[in-house]
Amino acid sequence: MVDNVFSDAAMAELYDVFHPWGLAPDDAFYIDLVMSARSVLDVGCGTGLLQREARRRGHTGRLVGLDPADAMLEVGRRDRGDVEWVLGDLATTSFENEFDLVVMTGHAFQVLTTDEELRSALAAVRRALAEDGRFVFETRNPAARGWEAWRPSRTRTVTGPDGAEAPSVHRLEGVEGDLVTFTTAYSSTAWGGEVRHSRSTLRFPDAGALDALLAGAGLEVRARYGDWARGPLTDASEEIITCAVPGGPVR
Repeated sequence: MVDNVFSDAAMAELYDVFHPWGLAPDDAFYIDLVMSARSVLDVGCGTGLLQREARRRGHTGRLVGLDPADAMLEVGRRDRGDVEWVLGDLATTSFENEFDLVVMTGHAFQVLTTDEELRSALAAVRRALAEDGRFVFETRNPAARGWEAWRPSRTRTVTGPDGAEAPSVHRLEGVEGDLVTFTTAYSSTAWGGEVRHSRSTLRFPDAGALDALLAGAGLEVRARYGDWARGPLTDASEEIITCAVPGGPVR
């Protein structure tokens, strides 16, 4: 099911304003990977900021953006017609040995909340990768308990493309095991007082759980970092950044 924040056309128009290219600490990390790969699949690409930036920097290979929200893809389509925009998710695609690099950025991996979803998605990633390909993604480190910063609320206001102010209020709803649920309320001075709500649940697996799931899909960890400067993973690290490659049989 597509979250309202991504399926709503008005919200899709605001996405790049809330998440402009160049401000996120992972942008430089991922663009370097993409620029060095001949063919790239971005899973959960949203508006496709990563692929769009790669084209602007002169990437001449194959770039594919996969997302279940057509409103988000439409933003990318309008900007770049030289990227393949695919509506769907890993469960609805059948890529076979096609990509040097598969990425999931912006903590997209964490929307996969069940073991069944994760096994299915990772199996699809394994099929999509060329034999010398890489799968790179990040999840928030549960040891850092980053969700505690979401109490009681976190507010941010941006100016939309129409010049209207658009505040968002982010609230933690609950924590159950490794699942964290939160809500976000969006409004705009152009919406006449209307408030649009999003409710999301994210999974916070630790490194051991990630390794077991990757191994089950025939993927092995080649590198792991705790920050975007490629520092080591510690309990204090906010991120678990993983680079996995095809290796070993599917279990």
